[in-house]
Amino acid sequence: MLHDAPQFLIALEQSGLGAAIRQSSWAYPVANIGHIMALTLFAASVAIMDLRILGAFAGTTPASVVHPARRMAMLGLGLMALTGLMLFTAEASHVAMNSVFQIKAVLIALGILNALLIGGPALANIAEVPANAALPARARVAAVVSLLTWVLVAACGRLIAYF
Repeated sequence: MLHDAPQFLIALEQSGLGAAIRQSSWAYPVANIGHIMALTLFAASVAIMDLRILGAFAGTTPASVVHPARRMAMLGLGLMALTGLMLFTAEASHVAMNSVFQIKAVLIALGILNALLIGGPALANIAEVPANAALPARARVAAVVSLLTWVLVAACGRLIAYF
């Protein structure tokens, strides 16, 4: 795929870092395992957070679930970005030209925008919400969009290898 890719992706892949990741007997596998572990942390955190927003675990105050889950989700997302960048660098020209990867990138942007623009403001006063109280409809919509988006991102991540 080198001939189809933009020059900056070819340069990234052929850089010393790209070559080191590809040639190392452990760097790519460790990054891959780290990516999956980070995905597990992220997915579990998002699921717990979004399910609470949707009404699960109603006996707890929303803030006592959402705040720690959001911190863990941000950690997981950061670790996925770091390990994903390593994986991407090793095969940038091939991966970037993959239509499933392109869909995944758009979905990641959608998921982050949903969290920042809809979920964040809709949960601004979450510390004041008591247990067993429903959260605003806007927050519940953001939670559904979040769950669907991140499941699709994970599915695309797995499908990249097949396209």
